[in-house]
Amino acid sequence: MPCKPQKARKLLRKGNAKVVKHEPFTLQLKYGSAGYKQPITLGIDAGSVHIGASASTKKQELYASETVMRSGDGKTSIVRLLAKRSELRRGRRNRKTRYRKARFLNRVHRKHKRWLAPSIENKINVHLKLVADIHKILPVTKVVAEVAQFDIQKIKNPDISGIEYQHGEQLGWANVREYVLFRDNHQCQCCHGKSGDPVLEVHHIESRMTGGNAPNNLVTLCSYCHHEYHAGHIKLPKSIHRGMSFRDAAFMGIMRWAFYNRLKEQYPDVHLTYGYITKNTRIKNNIAKTHTADAYCIAGNVKAERLEYEYLRKQVRRHNRKLHREVYVKGNIRRRAQAGHTVRGFCLNDTVLYQKQRWFIRGMRTKGAFILKHLDGTKVDVTPSKITFLWHNNSYLIERRGVAPLTTKVVSTRHANL
Repeated sequence: MPCKPQKARKLLRKGNAKVVKHEPFTLQLKYGSAGYKQPITLGIDAGSVHIGASASTKKQELYASETVMRSGDGKTSIVRLLAKRSELRRGRRNRKTRYRKARFLNRVHRKHKRWLAPSIENKINVHLKLVADIHKILPVTKVVAEVAQFDIQKIKNPDISGIEYQHGEQLGWANVREYVLFRDNHQCQCCHGKSGDPVLEVHHIESRMTGGNAPNNLVTLCSYCHHEYHAGHIKLPKSIHRGMSFRDAAFMGIMRWAFYNRLKEQYPDVHLTYGYITKNTRIKNNIAKTHTADAYCIAGNVKAERLEYEYLRKQVRRHNRKLHREVYVKGNIRRRAQAGHTVRGFCLNDTVLYQKQRWFIRGMRTKGAFILKHLDGTKVDVTPSKITFLWHNNSYLIERRGVAPLTTKVVSTRHANL
């Protein structure tokens, strides 16, 4: 169980404990403890981008954090990186192994029954790792997870009911392309047949990489309009636009039971709750809406004294796995895209001290200044000689929000846990 900062300092001064983690500050005892502990409930507010977590007893909150997962936007998003990797590999195969026969179904039969898309699998693993990390520093006895249940068909059609759920948009259609042609009455939606081109094609409103092959991202165009649009000679009518995006809702619907069932396999006392219960609890107790506040309500100990600070955990990639840059330099020479793992004694994502503040190294140069950042986006360029190394981070950057009072308890783990 946690102890007061005064006791933690005495344990460290006498050599009876050692520091195993700085954020959150965690000690490991060097002698056997009495084993006294209280029931601790962990509340998890699951989400597609943000995860709220709160561990509390009936009297006080012991831990609160918000985890930000890697999103699907930006140049370093998982979707863009996977698409670029596929493009580079396909080009390399075409250059070096064109004699090999194409293999399209070589991975289909390897999928097991619990297979999920890699993007969803990654998000579920982030949830499970968060729960596991909290179990390492606190003797959690009960886990309560809120996994929102979305009814996508009801969002599209509020009056749907009964057997209508079994008659979705693509019932009886094995091919999405044929469905889109049928939906558009086999007519070009740009010129409506005025071009006279009888060849019809299916066009992606958003790129296939970001929008996928969903019917609301596809439209029927004749071959002439399709070619002219990509050549930049014509524009599509304003009536052609992608429908509502249900990406986050679809993720929550898919991961709901997978996350809950895996929690039950790993921990003995796991419960499931719903969003409307959390909202009613928050409104009833006049609690502001945040991800950690939702997790606090999910845990159920609404009379417990809340912490005055919380931890912000941001997921980042450890290293650039791309070997070479796409653009050649002068002389048709490939340029490496990876920097050294260690530059001037520092690694990427290390926590350092600069002007009495903690920063994260988010950019390194062999010659020149390093880029230091806070999780709120504040950035400075500093020469390595002016910074002091504190500790190394891997795939998560952890920063404390707010200032904890002197009476706030720090986390000290049991000897048996670590």
